[in-house]
Amino acid sequence: MKKGDHLFLVDGSGYIFRAYHALPPLTRKSDGLPVGAVSGFCNMLWKLMKDARNTDVGVVPTHFAVIFDYSSKTFRNELYAEYKANRSAPPEDLIPQFGLIRQATRAFELPCIEMEGFEADDLIATYAKLACEAGADTTIVSSDKDLMQLVGPTVSMYDPMKDRQINIPEVIEKWGVPPEKMVDLQALTGDSVDNVPGIPGIGPKTAAQLLEMFGDLDTLLERASEIKQDKRRETIIANADKARISRELVRLKNDVAVPEPLDDLVLHPANGPKLIGYLKAMEFTSLTRRVAEATGTEASEIEPATITVQRVEDAHGPDVGAGADSTSPSRGGRAAGAGGVVDDGSDPTPALRADPPLKGEGKAGFTPSALAQSRADAAASSKIDRSAYATIRDLATLQAWLAEAREAGIVAFRTETTSLDPMQAELVGFSLAIRPGRAAYVPLSHRSSAVDLLGGGRAPDQLSFDEAFPLLAPLLSDPSVLKVGQSTKYDWLLMHRLGVDIAPFDDTMLMSYVADAGTGGHGIDALAERWLGHAVIPFKDVVGSGKSVVSFDLVDIERATTYSTEGADLALRLWQVLKPRLVANSLMSVYERLEKPLVPVLARMEERGVSVDRQMLSRLSGELAQRAAALEDEVYQLAGEKFTIGSPKQLGDILFGRMGLPGGTKTKSGQWSTTAQVLEELATEGYELPRKIVDWRQLTKLKSTYTDALPGYIHPETKRVHTSYAMAATSTGRLSSNEPNLQNIPIRTAEGRKVRTAFIAQPGNKLISADYSQIELRILAHVADIPQLKAAFANGDDIHAITASEMFGVPVEGMPREVRSRAKAINFGIVYGISAFGLANQLSIPREEAGAYIKRYFERFPGIRDYMDRTKAFCRDTGYVETIFGRRAHYPEIRASNPSIRANSERAAINAPIQGSAADIIRRAMARMEGALVEAGLPDVRMLLQVHDELVFEAAAEDVEAAMPVIVRVMEDAAMPAVALSVPLKVDARAADNWDEAH
Repeated sequence: MKKGDHLFLVDGSGYIFRAYHALPPLTRKSDGLPVGAVSGFCNMLWKLMKDARNTDVGVVPTHFAVIFDYSSKTFRNELYAEYKANRSAPPEDLIPQFGLIRQATRAFELPCIEMEGFEADDLIATYAKLACEAGADTTIVSSDKDLMQLVGPTVSMYDPMKDRQINIPEVIEKWGVPPEKMVDLQALTGDSVDNVPGIPGIGPKTAAQLLEMFGDLDTLLERASEIKQDKRRETIIANADKARISRELVRLKNDVAVPEPLDDLVLHPANGPKLIGYLKAMEFTSLTRRVAEATGTEASEIEPATITVQRVEDAHGPDVGAGADSTSPSRGGRAAGAGGVVDDGSDPTPALRADPPLKGEGKAGFTPSALAQSRADAAASSKIDRSAYATIRDLATLQAWLAEAREAGIVAFRTETTSLDPMQAELVGFSLAIRPGRAAYVPLSHRSSAVDLLGGGRAPDQLSFDEAFPLLAPLLSDPSVLKVGQSTKYDWLLMHRLGVDIAPFDDTMLMSYVADAGTGGHGIDALAERWLGHAVIPFKDVVGSGKSVVSFDLVDIERATTYSTEGADLALRLWQVLKPRLVANSLMSVYERLEKPLVPVLARMEERGVSVDRQMLSRLSGELAQRAAALEDEVYQLAGEKFTIGSPKQLGDILFGRMGLPGGTKTKSGQWSTTAQVLEELATEGYELPRKIVDWRQLTKLKSTYTDALPGYIHPETKRVHTSYAMAATSTGRLSSNEPNLQNIPIRTAEGRKVRTAFIAQPGNKLISADYSQIELRILAHVADIPQLKAAFANGDDIHAITASEMFGVPVEGMPREVRSRAKAINFGIVYGISAFGLANQLSIPREEAGAYIKRYFERFPGIRDYMDRTKAFCRDTGYVETIFGRRAHYPEIRASNPSIRANSERAAINAPIQGSAADIIRRAMARMEGALVEAGLPDVRMLLQVHDELVFEAAAEDVEAAMPVIVRVMEDAAMPAVALSVPLKVDARAADNWDEAH
């Protein structure tokens, strides 16, 4: 290589994961082989190569190489054992694609370079240094911040996703320091993704300021006593050693004995036949055609090449790369930039650990659908022998089981505790299952009898927590062992309270939810019956029921062993069945990107809780009681007698029996129906008594559910309320909140808003509420492709006024309020499949008029009717509908012969892609939020609550101004890079002392 030459170095591992996360899942049609990442990689590389060979571009490489990580273990692990130890396993459908991508690189006639013991970044640093010494220029194709330390006069970076060149000024603009100080900056900030410790609380901005003040890291550490801020000074002095070891971890090694000499990286002309043969084997038709045209090759004359497919079970060797050492955007919690890719300067790939093989699976079982079927058949026919389960009562046996789990590379884990509330539960014991039928229970704190409720003795012959937990904890965080659980969030939070984060993990409940939402339950009892034909031991058979119920620590150890180990054993068996189904049905990305990353996020939110003002709730209870009493008097006067208002039978007899109001229907029990819908319809028709009853019900429910009940949920130690989020409770992907339910507090009534005022920030803090504006209407405009609505959202216009103008021919300027209100009701009603009857009740207009409104709406926006018809037809054909991110909601009753049941399923099917897409977007935002706040130097800003389209945070008052733009950006960019919406998302954020004022 010589002066004037130009070397291109492609960060191959980063390319792989950018390709994987930028595109929807894709499988090869002939056999279902996952090839989405391969397709994205090939298209990205082809564009890069085509541009690179274009002399009009100005920068034409003479030398070219694609660099990959070899494995997750490098020399850095010898320096710091915890380096990248928190990395989770990659998506299962990606693992077999690593080998295919290396074969693709060779088909492009490009050097494919990797080296055991070193990261790709080290090889890139070495080659860049060699090129510099030869007088040549280098372009590094990546946006990884770790590589920015290499940028200099002859070395630049290029982000192909954004078509953006990164030189010295760009590094300074983004990080506040020049490239030569990037190592010191990263040593200070650390990297939560790579488990580089850094100095706690030091973000990029603070680090840049410190380096500007002191010059370099060594000087800063020597003169740290001069720092004026007490907390910052003490933190830096206490963590100086962490900064020094972090510097060694982030500093790239530029003297590696690279496997290919620099002069061997000469860029050769494209080999059309070779590349086309590979592309035809992968069935990439469009790219095959483009390559054939560009290279002048007759594609029809080229036979598909022979491709070696690496089975998931064999994916342990260097060809897999174990190698793509970074974290996916969703798992790393980082925000997507405007260009539709992860743009935070970090490497986007996770340390790989293939799921361990199962015995007896031949090559024929690799096809995803075949593997899924064979696993299901094997599970259904396997015998479950409860008598084979063991009890571990001594340390030597426990150590042997833990060693066996490490050797297997997989273990099902289950806890038994004193409470269903993980914030108050104490660990009683835990179970491990290493393979089907091989399971054991470890009792830790069982008591001998009910007498011990008064603090009596401990049951004999069991390990203590202090003996067992130090042995268990390293296994739970061991990145080489996959932990399998059922409803893992509970165990994750419990272990987190004990100082351990479970990783990597898989959750069978969430796998079932992704694959079969809407077709049945996802609890272990339902799944065991469905897939294993097995009836589990009911919990009440173990702890009793009613007045005889006991805490689990009073359960006999033998009985506890059978119950707990069965749960762990079943979870492992279900994992073997469900994991391949996700791949076979192209749902792995939904599980990996929308479900699993949310487990630790939600667990931390539940642990943080939210403060409530007990005295304010007490005052509100008194006010509501007085108002309810006044309404009771009015009800009695209107009814002409006193009766029990809360009794449906007495109320029905008065309304439809004695008063003879119209529309009365009787239930199967023979009583008059007095549902909310019945009463609302009567109130709409002008009957005063039903209206008073509705108002009374709302007040008493608010009082009993919130103002009276919330104080009872205040945690005795944290003094905060800790709700629990159910991840698999709805068919659309929406989360639900319970114990207590904080998602159903009314916000359209003054009383409901008063309840929100009781949710407060701690002194010196503020609550930040960030709420998507009209997100479901925006998604409707996108999926139904409505030009008028898309234009209105793009221009920031009043969408309801625009709709009213389109429908009623009224100018937007000076539009009467009632006209806009009607359009608003129709806009939101259409999203939920509202009928003429429902709209008539909502607007208090005749049904015929409401029907005319809906008809006119569809005439003005025909794309919506097309969307509805198309969605119903798709659901009738497949049994499910999909969100824009591929989540499926099943509605099997859409084919029901009963018209009412069928119509309900049709309405749900129409709404699910819209509501589900909105739920997916906020999930994506939540998964990225914590990482984005840390990256912005705001680690103490805490996400507390999710209420459908709203996120609630608590932040120190001085951090609010900096936090809100980060929160808004992450939420507004959440759909990227998976989906580029044709309408912008808008988030409104406010900060205040209480939740109501912040909303």
